[in-house]
Amino acid sequence: MQARAPLMIEHRLIERMIVIITGMISKIEKENKADPVLIDTAVDFIRTYADKTHHGKEEEILFRDLKERKLSEADRRLMNDLIEEHVLGRKLTGSLIKANDRYRNGDSGALSEIISGLRLLIDFYPKHIEKEDKVFFPAARQYFSEQEDQAMLEEFWEFDRKMIHDKYISVVETLGNG
Repeated sequence: MQARAPLMIEHRLIERMIVIITGMISKIEKENKADPVLIDTAVDFIRTYADKTHHGKEEEILFRDLKERKLSEADRRLMNDLIEEHVLGRKLTGSLIKANDRYRNGDSGALSEIISGLRLLIDFYPKHIEKEDKVFFPAARQYFSEQEDQAMLEEFWEFDRKMIHDKYISVVETLGNG
């Protein structure tokens, strides 16, 4: 298995969540109300799985290693664009969290911001995923030997093993301070 394989498998799960979020938008628009807990669940998936787990592997392992390589100008530009897109994804998610909190606290005007935030996410992720799967990952593979690729794959697995602990340490710390 190549190192990019787990990243692409993760993309398939993110795509499934995008379909679910699309359905959530339809329901919110039809009923003119949102379920803040359901929004929290979608946001948790985006923050924990899509960003911390998936983007974490890209940024902390793949991009880190690529920054040490002599990339073509196009590949370096694309990698930098992807990093900027990850930052944008975090901003979109942060705005959605704020809108959901306001809605939960009685601000019915935040409903349109929730819908807008969800729409931005379902627009963002498919384009981002396609850029990585079809362009960046195949191009990036050329910069690593088979041995280096396998070492990266092992580092991805180790990253995932630690992630669940990081997630729930954060949960306990948050609840303990609340």
